[in-house]
Amino acid sequence: MLIAGGGGYKRVENGKEAMPTARWLASIGVTSFVLTYRLPEEGWTVGRSAPFQDAERAIRIIRGRARHFGIDPRRVGIIGFSAGAHLLGMQTACANQLSYAPLDLVDQISGRPDLTLLIYPIVTLEPPYQHTSTRRILIGDHPSPAESARWSVQTHIHPGLAPFFLVQAADDPVSNPANTAILQATCEQNNVEVVRHLFPTGGHGFGLGKPETATVEWPKMAEQWMAGHQFI
Repeated sequence: MLIAGGGGYKRVENGKEAMPTARWLASIGVTSFVLTYRLPEEGWTVGRSAPFQDAERAIRIIRGRARHFGIDPRRVGIIGFSAGAHLLGMQTACANQLSYAPLDLVDQISGRPDLTLLIYPIVTLEPPYQHTSTRRILIGDHPSPAESARWSVQTHIHPGLAPFFLVQAADDPVSNPANTAILQATCEQNNVEVVRHLFPTGGHGFGLGKPETATVEWPKMAEQWMAGHQFI
């Protein structure tokens, strides 16, 4: 499982999201990789494409070195939080559309994940849900409608994608709960398997769950879902 923490594309939240998730997954027998992706404002030549290149390359490397890691190349999943969920949601929807010039034989390997888990994801950058750091960092304050659509996950959903597992709290002040509702509806319209868990409270950034809220149940629900798909 490839894990991407959030941080609004301004930082990568490994401490509260990615590393605890890696430890949880390890406890249920899942080999985990934490993606410390490049950020658009760090001055990379490729600009905002940097994190997307990193996600795509990472999946190919994991699958390409499956024997070395002792894993099944047919069971490579991804799990992202907030902006990290936007990043990996885009990777799922746009898999195998190389965002960089091929480097070596690894880039002949599929970048398609076999399962996608998105936790309080940023999905759409379109109005009226555009008031996020993700939108500001990636496409600026005054993007065109075309740009807003181009960088929204739901725009790229199409038949044949891996199943989605979505988690969000109804009182999320950062990622409007409409984000997961929009993605769920688009998946259903395209015959892509999707399950959405909307908890009454928990806010944003609850990681593996906010104490004294139902969000603490999502890891167990995800474990059962992964087992149901013979991922574990």
